[in-house]
Amino acid sequence: MNLTENLNIIVTDDHALFRKGLINLLHDIYPGGNYSEASNGQELIDRLAKSETLPDLVLLDINMPVMDGVKATEIIRKDYPDMKIIILTMENEDQLTLHMIEAGVNGYLLKDCEPEELGKAIRMVMEKDFYFNYNISELIRNAYIHKLFPSKINHEFSTREIEVLELVCKELTTNEIADKLSVSPRTVETHRKNLIEKAGVKNLAGLIVFAIKNKIVKI
Repeated sequence: MNLTENLNIIVTDDHALFRKGLINLLHDIYPGGNYSEASNGQELIDRLAKSETLPDLVLLDINMPVMDGVKATEIIRKDYPDMKIIILTMENEDQLTLHMIEAGVNGYLLKDCEPEELGKAIRMVMEKDFYFNYNISELIRNAYIHKLFPSKINHEFSTREIEVLELVCKELTTNEIADKLSVSPRTVETHRKNLIEKAGVKNLAGLIVFAIKNKIVKI
């Protein structure tokens, strides 16, 4: 099944023209999607609380009135831990980017990205749970080098968990990892869950960050 078919996405941004334009673009990229909008984080949270069907993905700006994207992310991660979040913002400050990744977002894009990258990011997040472009990957590496991230080296990953982690970092899907290791997809999911719990992170995106920070794998 193609996970980008019939996508349910909420675009959250305080600029109406940007929201409308982005939704039109999304219709071009993924014509079968269901797209709605919110003008700030509080409106988004209120919509989620009232929704009978939760969105698959939130495209979220950071700098908004009433409630910003930082607080909205915190609430979503607490109340809807499986919901995907891609930050789409003009905020290009390293510490803020790192903070949002640590907070559990699945991807981080600037508003001047090309439509092709947006489409790729959505597809990657829906199919593989995370999307980091080259610039974000380099930022994470540099943050480790300059000690901007606290290191958590006291992990207790098994040999098989390390194998799964390496394949996750190479962007293989659960089924692809299962085929590679000759195990069932359910076994791979169990290893992924254990890795996330042992690393003390929120999702696969956080697990990738953990792996880079602690030099467990390279991407």
